[in-house]
Amino acid sequence: METYKYDLHVHTKEGSACGQATGAEMAEAAARRGYAGLVITDHFFNGNTTASPELPWAEKVQLLEQGYLHAKQRGEQLGIDVFFGWEFGYSGSDFLTYGLDTQWLLAHLDVHRLPLYDYLQLVRAEGGMTIHAHPFREAWYVHVMRLVPELEDAVEIYNTSHQDPAYNERAAWYADTYGLTGVSGSDAHQQDALKGGILLPHPVHSIRELMAAIRNKEMTGLCTGTGVQRLDK
Repeated sequence: METYKYDLHVHTKEGSACGQATGAEMAEAAARRGYAGLVITDHFFNGNTTASPELPWAEKVQLLEQGYLHAKQRGEQLGIDVFFGWEFGYSGSDFLTYGLDTQWLLAHLDVHRLPLYDYLQLVRAEGGMTIHAHPFREAWYVHVMRLVPELEDAVEIYNTSHQDPAYNERAAWYADTYGLTGVSGSDAHQQDALKGGILLPHPVHSIRELMAAIRNKEMTGLCTGTGVQRLDK
């Protein structure tokens, strides 16, 4: 059966201060590695963003979109789909956000200042989707691990940038315990880090189609960083 690989968690240097490759370069790396598409999820304005706090809101939104636009333009030339999202951060807890666009952001001034629970409720009410990224990562900036299973659409059970496999094992336990959908993302900040993603039996050509595939659990496999975990249907 033919499969289509999509990376759900990718950063660029345009929008993420820790990014080491441009959106165009990430699209090129994805094409070389056989991806059918990827989601650009640069850090939001409460994370490691390139957008200065002093900038007007509209300029911040424009900066957030730049990596995606460059990746999308290059992706179109290479025949891969590129979708827009962002990574909302709340004191070390990170949530990939899909299904909302820059027009929505422009209409929701300072949405990054919302408490986490309020933010997750708002995204769901507005038709968006959140994936809890690396919920059990341990790092100097993670002071509290926050779990909100009732408002998470999926859990990143494979973050292929992790060095400690225990972080992913705990995330898989969490997803299984609460009946949440497990997914994989690379959390790539450079070209050679594109190793994660989901496998689908059909292509998707919009973020909404990708969201539906995840919600309907259409994945046939998850990229683990060293191989593929096949999912029984």
